[in-house]
Amino acid sequence: MNNSSSNGLSRRALLGAFAATAVSAAPTFANAAGFLRGGGDIRRIAMYSGRTGESIDTIYWIEGQYIKEALKEINYFMRDWRVDESITVDTRTIDIMAAAHSLLDVNEPYMLLSGYRSPATNAMLRSRSSGVARNSLHMKGQAADLRLKNRSVSQMFKAASACHAGGVGKYSGSNFVHMDCGVVRTWGS
Repeated sequence: MNNSSSNGLSRRALLGAFAATAVSAAPTFANAAGFLRGGGDIRRIAMYSGRTGESIDTIYWIEGQYIKEALKEINYFMRDWRVDESITVDTRTIDIMAAAHSLLDVNEPYMLLSGYRSPATNAMLRSRSSGVARNSLHMKGQAADLRLKNRSVSQMFKAASACHAGGVGKYSGSNFVHMDCGVVRTWGS
């Protein structure tokens, strides 16, 4: 038994206490590229789901280390809610989401529209919309479709594009931005 558990404090509780003070003191990064290269000591992601009613606000990386417990929570949160199935979400996607959010200088959490999609869900969505890729990175846990109330699709698109770290799709008509850790590219209107 380690000291923290013998004192009744879990690693998660300590991180929570640390987060309460560290997040407010975390630096605002001048650009996302520096952030993705490890320019900061803390990485945080906050999201909610209108589909499930769930929300998450967690520090998932501290001083060069991903926090396994936080990543497990993110994986579950970003699951395919239609079939209640989750996989490991690529940390590069989470980093891009966090970096873009930091550039937007907003406290509002993302609304997650789509994270992981099972092949069955992707096929169903594809049958309803020409905008769903057959080999979507959503099926690999490498993409997310996101929205913010207090920032426009154009603002979100510009912030995610500034990361130069993956694909960014602008869906103004549907009011969301797609972010993925695939090939650096942009699309949409």
